[in-house]
Amino acid sequence: MRSTFLPFCRPSIDDADIAAVEAVLRSGWITTGPKTAELEEAVRLRTGAAHAVAFCNGTAAMHCLFLAAGLGPGDEVVTPSMTWVSTVNLLELLGATPVFVDVDRDTLLASPEAMEAAITPRTKAIVPVHYAGAPVDLDGFRRVASKHGVALWEDSAHAIGTRYRNEEIGAAGTGIFSLHPIKNVTSGEGGVFVTDDAELAARMRRLRFHGLGADAHDRNQQGRSPQVEVVEPGLKYNLPDMNAALGTSQMKKLDAFTAKRDELVRLYRARLAEVEELSPLADPAWPHHHARHLMIVRQTDASPLSRDAFMAALKSRNIGTGIHFKGVHRHAYYRAKYPGAGADGRLAHSDWNTDRLCSIPLFPDMNESDVQDVVDAIKDSYSEARTAVATGAAS
Repeated sequence: MRSTFLPFCRPSIDDADIAAVEAVLRSGWITTGPKTAELEEAVRLRTGAAHAVAFCNGTAAMHCLFLAAGLGPGDEVVTPSMTWVSTVNLLELLGATPVFVDVDRDTLLASPEAMEAAITPRTKAIVPVHYAGAPVDLDGFRRVASKHGVALWEDSAHAIGTRYRNEEIGAAGTGIFSLHPIKNVTSGEGGVFVTDDAELAARMRRLRFHGLGADAHDRNQQGRSPQVEVVEPGLKYNLPDMNAALGTSQMKKLDAFTAKRDELVRLYRARLAEVEELSPLADPAWPHHHARHLMIVRQTDASPLSRDAFMAALKSRNIGTGIHFKGVHRHAYYRAKYPGAGADGRLAHSDWNTDRLCSIPLFPDMNESDVQDVVDAIKDSYSEARTAVATGAAS
């Protein structure tokens, strides 16, 4: 067993990252300023997006997008239940209605067909999720959005560096990346909104900083002109330069990080191939470049352990795990608010995965020995559980 704890994720911070943040701290300008503009440009150039706007986190960006769209009572937004709760929480807070769809059992990606079937005259938008670093079938979603005249907003929180066919996620349309510490690149906390809609980008900039008619940091001057006024009520969601400097430094290593993640996933898949108690996620069938954000495994019917018992067994062996995610409709608030959401097997694959999935360690600073430690801990946990079952049955 390992003598030290291996977390399921740890940000890969090097001396260059630390130096970038230190330079900002010594500069005298630590809030939103030139480094935030630099991060926005780095994301814009990497993705090919026309516009990029940085926020203090991805949820803040989503909030401003929903406000810009005027979402409110009577409006519906179609989203998979198998996602993080932030999207649905925001819809609830604005009085709009989330409409849950199921996902593919083995990729955890929603299909265009499932979302199209959920569209009604009240639907304002569809929000597919690029899951664990894999892209959804974007061509299909674009056809659905165009056919029904609804907005398509991509939840790209897991997808920095992901490509769909030959297109970088974020190159076209509207989407939101997360730069949270567990993501492939981090700014500590942060998110970046990308779009090819210039008017929407300008409004997002206003909404993130009090609704002022100029950005928090005007690129042509230090600070703001005294003549700047509130154009509309806004929020305080700007990203400080301290965070942006880290994010910009990390963006330079995105390809190296992704390559290392891919190497680790290949090792995992080879060494877990004969472990019948586990089923890793499958990759989508369409051409893509996977960012390998998460290494997710699910307990099969052959497992002698529940998911929770499996996680506890790994923790006792100094291996950390996570859950990404519990279906939103299974959280206490949403169980009470939408008791029929998963009725009649409508969210069967989401339910099946909610009870069985967990994320095992995956981050660029890991090595082959770390992977083997995880695999050994998994096999030992199952062996011990099977022995306990056999002993109990014999007695």
